[in-house]
Amino acid sequence: MGKSGSGKTSMRSIIFANYIARDTRRLGATIDVEHSHVRFLGNLVLNLWDCGGQDTFMENYFTSQRDNIFRNVEVLIYVFDVESRELEKDMHYYQSCLEAILQNSPDAKVFCLVHKMDLVQEDQRDLIFKEREEDLKRLSRPLACTCFRTSIWDETLYKAWSSIVYQLIPNVQQLETNLRNFAQIIEADEVLLFERATFLVRATIRFCLTSRLYKLAASFQSMEVRNSNFAAFIDVFTSNTYVMVIMSDPSIPSAATLINIRNARKHFEKLERVDGPKHSLHMRMR
Repeated sequence: MGKSGSGKTSMRSIIFANYIARDTRRLGATIDVEHSHVRFLGNLVLNLWDCGGQDTFMENYFTSQRDNIFRNVEVLIYVFDVESRELEKDMHYYQSCLEAILQNSPDAKVFCLVHKMDLVQEDQRDLIFKEREEDLKRLSRPLACTCFRTSIWDETLYKAWSSIVYQLIPNVQQLETNLRNFAQIIEADEVLLFERATFLVRATIRFCLTSRLYKLAASFQSMEVRNSNFAAFIDVFTSNTYVMVIMSDPSIPSAATLINIRNARKHFEKLERVDGPKHSLHMRMR
């Protein structure tokens, strides 16, 4: 749910509106609920509700707006300011939110982001996050809660959102199987698939992306990075994705890899087309 100032609007603006971290300082507080509709991977539409965290709004969400806010929710993302001085109140609002979810959307997935971790001393981050994660999972029962540590100043924000979106993709297992097969055929060490609008990543092995790469991606269609140990290729793949191919065999020429990427496009475009009708997911960032 996230109190006012916890960072909900900043992370939404970075992921979905192409902000960089320092630009979020000019964002004002969210008033009531802001609605965003984001088309993702062609057939997936995220209906994202960014709910203001002032006490007056929070109380209304659980009373007069309860049915409207918590009905038909697919995903709840609750943001905690790790340095909040009102932790007890934060936990109370979180539990109230879970009660409303259980009543109105019992099948919703729940994610908690322990945010602004950059403000915590580096040698204390693991301990503090582990303690907060244990508390949140205990309070969330009988619902399952997945927790992430995040900051707008490093890759943790993208890792968290990539993992969240990964769980929403209807055909993700089929897609990963085809990516693994593609990697084996072209003798790649790794193949990663990025959503084109947000540059969130879906990968065969890992989920990672730095904000620098994301912002750079908006200005190019293809790129090759090469040194004595590896070559990395980023290229437009399907109408909704970019692909990154990592090669460590120096004997494989760049032209061969680029031809293989081009030849695979039709196959993966077909996978996107056969996904079925458009899916609409209601996400609450509270």
